[in-house]
Amino acid sequence: MRPFLLLFIIMPILEMWVLIRVGEEIGALPTIGLVLLTAVVGLALLKRQGLSTIMRAQQKMAVGELPAQEMAEGIFLAVGGALLLTPGFITDAIGFACLIPGIRHLFLGKLLSHVVVVRGPGYPPGGDHAHGPQSQSGEKRPHDVIEGDFKREDDDKNQR
Repeated sequence: MRPFLLLFIIMPILEMWVLIRVGEEIGALPTIGLVLLTAVVGLALLKRQGLSTIMRAQQKMAVGELPAQEMAEGIFLAVGGALLLTPGFITDAIGFACLIPGIRHLFLGKLLSHVVVVRGPGYPPGGDHAHGPQSQSGEKRPHDVIEGDFKREDDDKNQR
């Protein structure tokens, strides 16, 4: 809890200090203009990257794969978009870092290297989950198909 408390106290103070320093150098109106410009550019970038991520996730789901990377990227995009809407140059820099694909992939690579994936029995790592479990030897097990006819017994009782 302490790191979040420090983050919510120190970050606004740093943002105000940077805004004041930039305002002293270039003036108040240009500073406000820059803050608004970064928000508009950030939202445009967010829209473009978000649509690209959604399309990649749909493509993976269409072939039966779990779009884990795309889901993680979606979270980064949402955080980046929220940071860009927050007034300030520090949050804008972090927000843009979340939106730039190369930097985002670098962050995700570091983050996902600490994630442990747990699979149920019968699903080996990298197995194709869309087509069912595999045997212990890694061979596909065919689905059992039983052919036959049936007659509903309760239909005969209801007709009397």
